[in-house]
Amino acid sequence: MMQRYTPLARALALAALALSSAVAAFATMAPEIPAPGPLGATIEPVELRTGDSLLPAPAAFLREERFQRGDTLAGTLGRLGIADAETLKLARTPALRLLRPGHTLAAQVGAEGELLRLSFLSGRGTLTTVERAGDAFRVMEGAAPLRIEQLMRTGVISSSLFVAADAAGVPDSVAVQIADIFAGDIDFDRELRQGDRFAVVFEQYYLDGRPVHAGRVLAAEFSTRGRTLRALHYTSAQGGSGYYAPDGGNLRKAFLRSPLEYTRISSGFGMRRHPFQRSWRAHSGVDFAAPNGTRVRAAGDGVIEFAGPKAGYGNMVVVRHRGLYSTVYAHLSRFAPGAQRGARLAQGDVLGFVGQTGWATGPHLHYEFRVGGQSRNPYAIAMPAGEPVPAAELAAYRRHAEPLLGRLALLAANPIALLE
Repeated sequence: MMQRYTPLARALALAALALSSAVAAFATMAPEIPAPGPLGATIEPVELRTGDSLLPAPAAFLREERFQRGDTLAGTLGRLGIADAETLKLARTPALRLLRPGHTLAAQVGAEGELLRLSFLSGRGTLTTVERAGDAFRVMEGAAPLRIEQLMRTGVISSSLFVAADAAGVPDSVAVQIADIFAGDIDFDRELRQGDRFAVVFEQYYLDGRPVHAGRVLAAEFSTRGRTLRALHYTSAQGGSGYYAPDGGNLRKAFLRSPLEYTRISSGFGMRRHPFQRSWRAHSGVDFAAPNGTRVRAAGDGVIEFAGPKAGYGNMVVVRHRGLYSTVYAHLSRFAPGAQRGARLAQGDVLGFVGQTGWATGPHLHYEFRVGGQSRNPYAIAMPAGEPVPAAELAAYRRHAEPLLGRLALLAANPIALLE
């Protein structure tokens, strides 16, 4: 029986037949893919011309070295790459005797170790340069092109001011200034506490981008025992300068509480066992332990009344101040140049050096503060303050103080940041 297809079924059958024909044709026309064979390598020699890419050897090179404590001139010049023959010549150059520990030398040295140029900052603002002049050297001195920046630092006391200053990146010379500025209000030997905070704005000098030394403190703040003290540097119209509170009050007292730059008390004022007589006696002064040769400063403006040896006091200086005040400095190793009877001293002037003369078991300074000839404890009496900012200059002082107070406020708000 013949099967009948509908028109739709016939169309589907024709489409299937056409598709199968196309697949068969594609299979017939596809090219054969050969099986992969083994890989090979071809090595060709290439000539390298290294001379074309090398730079010529420099005719000279630059080096820097710091002159360290215990260094010799020959050793430092050797580290700079200067030949021994050159070092022998330079050793006879008087200018190099100005080198001190901490000085940085910059040298331009030839390929054979010959010195072309050597320079270092020999004093504050003085640049010493040694240059080759044929087979010899010539020395030149002049003002160094120093650049000044104002740096801002803040720190927290953990054990001492100097430890905190080191941690905050504050130079020792700035830490000494901070102690001096607030010395009339804070006893840095006995009154510091963990957690006390300081902030400071100071000058930093640079030479060729390298820090060379710190300058003045421009503003400082110290927080201790629940109180905060601020100090601002100001130069008056008459040329005098000092540190003042924000209201214009003078932070400088008429007398320093300590005639040494930040040391420790080895024997206080009052009764003590005498180190030689072995009996309890009144100690009419304060003893400060310090290394032999430490500078001793005048506690206030005055005139030297006595300078010379005196029994158990050893080498002694007595300074007469205004009114009923006088101060005594004993056991000195030697006197400062010009420290003689009748000489005038300003507060902070060096009058002698710590020693062990007279009745002394070790190097220290015996310091007495007298009022009307009677010894008084300098740590127990109120010291008179210096003159404030003149009334006629208060407006100018406030304008000068405003940006400095703003910087101290910024440091107080960002105690962790070290800002420049």
